[in-house]
Amino acid sequence: MPARQTPKPRARRTAEARPYHHGDLRRVLIDAALQLAAEGAEISVREAARRAAVSPGAPFRHFPNRDALMAAVAEEAQRRFRAEIEVALGEAPRGPLDRFRAFGLAYLCWAMRNPAHFEIVSTGRYFAHGSSAELTRDNAELIALSEQMLADAAAQGLLRSADLKRIQIAGRALVYGFARMNLDGHFPRWGVEESEIEPMAEAVIDLFIAGIAKP
Repeated sequence: MPARQTPKPRARRTAEARPYHHGDLRRVLIDAALQLAAEGAEISVREAARRAAVSPGAPFRHFPNRDALMAAVAEEAQRRFRAEIEVALGEAPRGPLDRFRAFGLAYLCWAMRNPAHFEIVSTGRYFAHGSSAELTRDNAELIALSEQMLADAAAQGLLRSADLKRIQIAGRALVYGFARMNLDGHFPRWGVEESEIEPMAEAVIDLFIAGIAKP
């Protein structure tokens, strides 16, 4: 008679058997948190874990609390924003005011197409922005970039005013305010249809550039 075979023990299902890879957990949680923000839902580490279909305790190896998760989400949103800015500046003419215009328009287009990302990186609703060194450094670099564009424009005699700080703040207020109006749903009461918002953004930026440039 053939020797009786001992049945092999069934492999126990472990966390590694999930259709998700541990190396991707951080990314999956960030994307889940972004999705929650886009839906206007409350964001927590546990809720992100539930949305990502992982055990409630798994995320805490990467994000010990909600602030850590939201800092990572904001840093990812900022990276995507920077990528958009770099593409726009790479395609813009070399003149400093052309680049300043491209910078502002890229800011607006990104904010309008990615409202959840914009909300996270532009307000303190989700976490204290000062707690992220990366976000603080990145914001400082963007401010310095806009300062340099205006300094170059002034050096070439292209500006009406020598008060570069005032111009810079006015430009920031314009793009932030326009993006905020869109996010808060203000444009219908101004008679601006959804299909008209992006062309209106471009026209408003052109009006601003015309106002700061020497004739």
